[in-house]
Amino acid sequence: MTQTPTFQGTSHYIASAELREIVNVACDLQRPLLIRGEPGTGKTVLARAVADSFGLPLLTWHVKSSSKAQDGLYVYDTVQRLNDSRFGTGDVHDIQRYIKYGPLGKAFRSEQRTVVLIDEIDKADIEFPNDLLHELDAMSFMVFETGETITARQRPVIIITSNAEKELPDAFLRRCVFHYISFPEPDEMREILKVHHPEAEQKLVQQCLQRFYWLREQPEVRKKPSTSELVDWIGALRRAGVDPKILEQEFPFLGVLLKKESDLQALRRVPRKPYR
Repeated sequence: MTQTPTFQGTSHYIASAELREIVNVACDLQRPLLIRGEPGTGKTVLARAVADSFGLPLLTWHVKSSSKAQDGLYVYDTVQRLNDSRFGTGDVHDIQRYIKYGPLGKAFRSEQRTVVLIDEIDKADIEFPNDLLHELDAMSFMVFETGETITARQRPVIIITSNAEKELPDAFLRRCVFHYISFPEPDEMREILKVHHPEAEQKLVQQCLQRFYWLREQPEVRKKPSTSELVDWIGALRRAGVDPKILEQEFPFLGVLLKKESDLQALRRVPRKPYR
């Protein structure tokens, strides 16, 4: 079994003790780690943090509604081969020249261990996860055009994110270690903000945190602001030199936090000084 260092988070990614533990468990078990959580809770950037922590290269596969499992392994560029055949630019008999490897294919072929991010897997067709079962189990795949079988030289660390847009197949879930990233509590959020705004005035940070968590508790607000939006909001306030006292009565740059017109309208009906 390939030995992997222990994940402890990084200077740019504050990971809870529970998250650190589950990352290490997935690595020890050599299972894909399936991550869910609210938007803005750090699902996608976790893979970069793991790669940085372990000193490994990161290969990213951003899944789309049109994505197929095959895309992550390889694609056969028939169009390029046809053009070369027509215009005489290249040896069309060398099929290997027209095999383009995807993130998983590159990870399996790599001499060095890698971290592979399969981002937002639930955006694709429902059969997409099932189509990866064999490859994730066997850590190998066949290139049908050449008859070559590619087997992982170093088993990659695989991190998969999901926004719970659709249910994933049970057979796929059984092969994963699962973790739900809970939304940060105020103390943890304060540590996250120190990373992004180390020089921010503490009174401003405290006022922003109070306003932010109050806003998330309002039932009228349908799209709750996320961590990344809080980071941007504090950045906007600092750039404009906003006095923290103003936050006791107003919500400057509210469009940084709320992205729906209905939420903005709903907030106008709330008392002006809503928190203690």
